[in-house]
Amino acid sequence: MNKDILNREFSLPSGSAPVACVDIGGTKVAVSVASVQGVRGRLVEPTAKQGAPDALAAQIIRMVSQSCDAAGIANVDLAALGVSACGPFVLRDGLVELAAPNICGGMAGEARGLPNNWQTALLEAPLRQHFVKVRVENDAIGALEAERRWGALQVNGQAFANCAYVTWSTGIGVGLCVDGHVLRGKNGNAGHAGHLFVSDNDDALCGCGNVGDVEGLIAGNAIARRFAERGYVDSAALLAAVYAGDDQAVAIADGLCCIMGRTLYNLIVTLDLERISVGGSVFWNNRDWLLPRLQTHIQGKLAALTDGCELVPAGLAERVGDFGALALVV
Repeated sequence: MNKDILNREFSLPSGSAPVACVDIGGTKVAVSVASVQGVRGRLVEPTAKQGAPDALAAQIIRMVSQSCDAAGIANVDLAALGVSACGPFVLRDGLVELAAPNICGGMAGEARGLPNNWQTALLEAPLRQHFVKVRVENDAIGALEAERRWGALQVNGQAFANCAYVTWSTGIGVGLCVDGHVLRGKNGNAGHAGHLFVSDNDDALCGCGNVGDVEGLIAGNAIARRFAERGYVDSAALLAAVYAGDDQAVAIADGLCCIMGRTLYNLIVTLDLERISVGGSVFWNNRDWLLPRLQTHIQGKLAALTDGCELVPAGLAERVGDFGALALVV
């Protein structure tokens, strides 16, 4: 998708005050500013995981200031800050802290290899000290809202009422909409299907402490942890070997697709969905190979529930995270 087209399409209406957009993932943080001139000043950095538990919030505050400078916008002119973040969330005094398995090293302990012992990362409280209006949502919910507004979960401006967005990236995230209502749950954690137990596997340690959940088995960082000893140091190396005809790599990748395909099937039959859009770096960079394999785990299975449900690539392509944050505040 052409980024210039995206910038023109997502310019704010004339007279609108600018807003800042933050997408927090387990690997990177992306920040940009949206105004009547478009989406500008995009910065990307590795997610802060060292120091005090407020290190991530401090990183965001600094990056927003730098993004504003790059876009020629004063910090004080920002009307709102939209933050789409990997979860789960913990609420403290009603404000979001991250209990994110790929950020907080205190959850699974030293075996997980993260360079901190955080149980949570402070987020909303520090941000509210610097910005007038802050909205924090799970990144899959932000992406779901963006896809329903501008991407693959709408047709001619009409959003699907029963749909989901699924990210296959560093982690596994899901945003859900049923009967036109985006599901959030008591702490904003609805949709954490990445932590469904699906296996008795004893080497797939997830950052949350579970062993054998979906994320621990097939997330981008799980692929590196589980298969590096076989020569596949990350998802890119694994799929490159697949494309080269490596039978072992094909068998591993088919196994990953089986787990993700069954997860998608379970979402469809539980919630009676009509469309799921899929994004995230692992999926997006290999979508032509992965999509048909995922579809085989859905098509023809209990047709009364699966017929009429489409599995499609994210309409907002690689920018779905950026525009997920934007969807929270426009």
